[in-house]
Order: sequence, then structure tokens, then C-alpha cells
Amino acid sequence: MATQRTLSIIKPDATERNLTGKINAVFEESGLRIVAQKRLRLSRLQAGEFYAVHKERPFYGELVEYMVSGPVVVQVLEGDSAVAKNREVMGATNPADAADGTIRKMFAENIERNSVHGSDSEENAANEIRFFFSDIEIVG
Repeated sequence: MATQRTLSIIKPDATERNLTGKINAVFEESGLRIVAQKRLRLSRLQAGEFYAVHKERPFYGELVEYMVSGPVVVQVLEGDSAVAKNREVMGATNPADAADGTIRKMFAENIERNSVHGSDSEENAANEIRFFFSDIEIVG
């Protein structure tokens, strides 16, 4: 297995319920290391740019509004096959379909307020990490 990095975002529904530590514990217990992390509040412009791949989808406007509704925690996770591992640990987008023990099964409120975001490929992970972090901020 190859060591990779991936981006994770703990979304506003989770930060408002003070779940950052519990979610981070799930990442760490799964073998992922948090090598960069910061709490911030996205502007509409930043959220719109970050989710631009969804611009033509009907949920885009609601997604942007949700992501600016409160603070988020952006972080870089590192580990063996980190992209796939993070997606496994997060669980299905719809928490009703998520496996027991996954973050979304344990913490998500619904399909829209699903607590976490994770990169879906190595290429997107690299782009998403660059969106939020400079090299000096990532300490492996």
C-alpha cells in the first residue's frame, strides 16, 4: 500500500455540535494521521470555488449556503491508501445507507448535513489540499 494524503472537511453541522474531537478520534483509530488542520469560516466565494465541480447540479446553491453557515475544520489526513480509507471511514453520503461504525452513521443528521467531506480521488485530493494549505502547513 502506498502512503497518500487526502483532504477532509468537518462540516458546519458537526462543528456546531462540537464533534470535531470525536470525528478526529475515528480517523486516528482507523490508522489515518492528521498532518494539517485548521478551523475557518468559508466565504461564499471560497465555498463556490471549492464546490465548482457541482455548479450545474440542483443542490449547488444549497451546498454553498450550508458550507458558509458555520465554521468548518479542514485537514489533511495521511496514511496507507488514505483516499480510499477516508471514504470507507466516512461511510455512504446518505447516513441511512452508511455502515455501522462510520462517521456518517454515527454523527450525520441527514444526506445534506452529513458531517464530513472527503476527496474522491488522488488527483482531487491533491487539488483540494492545495486549495486550503501551503506546503509549510503540512507536517507529516
